[in-house]
Amino acid sequence: MHPSSVTAASATPGLRIGGWEKLSAVDFPGRLAAVVFCQGCAWRCGYCHNPHLLAFAPSSAPTAGWGEILRWLERRRGLLDAVVFSGGEATLQAGLGAALRDVRALGFEAGLHTGGPSPARLAAVLPELDWVGFDVKAPFDAYETVTRHRQGAHARESLRLLLASGVANEVRTTWHPALLPPAALRVMADSLVAEGVTDWVIQRFRSDGCLDATLARLPREEPPLALLERPTLRITVR
Repeated sequence: MHPSSVTAASATPGLRIGGWEKLSAVDFPGRLAAVVFCQGCAWRCGYCHNPHLLAFAPSSAPTAGWGEILRWLERRRGLLDAVVFSGGEATLQAGLGAALRDVRALGFEAGLHTGGPSPARLAAVLPELDWVGFDVKAPFDAYETVTRHRQGAHARESLRLLLASGVANEVRTTWHPALLPPAALRVMADSLVAEGVTDWVIQRFRSDGCLDATLARLPREEPPLALLERPTLRITVR
């Protein structure tokens, strides 16, 4: 989900907020959640449907801050289950750990969407998390084909930390045939199995919000699942 109707929120010390969604049933499996969209991302994935969150400064005037969001959450105890921090890339926020502790102090479960660009930052907040949606962008040795940055080794280390932590998680990949041809998907399947991943969600590319006209106008295809079957890997297409 992207914050098409959220209110822009202010930057608070260590936590730059680009918007928030008051109710989502899809951002934390099995939970009703509010979603806080953090401002800023170092990667530039062509299919990104939240391009307004890539810059580290919000483009619109701030109207609500973390304190206001917390006061709203206090009134939703017993009605919502969780709060998810998304982005942008939420782990780039120095105040993420404190915000997660605020959320859990109110009795909510805490979730995170991340691509894992900084293993150290992810490791620091894993103890505060109940669930992580982890985006694997491309084969680890070819991350620049999607993110325009060679940080596949960082993403692999972050994935290893997540799997070792025991925190509930979902490992997923957004698939566009122009960026991830069948050969790349096969490499990814083998790499994920080698890392111990047993469930992999392949998300179909959606053109809403995508600023790359070339990607947006290509015909929709289905992922080549027959090429990806592995005995220990369950694949879900969404």
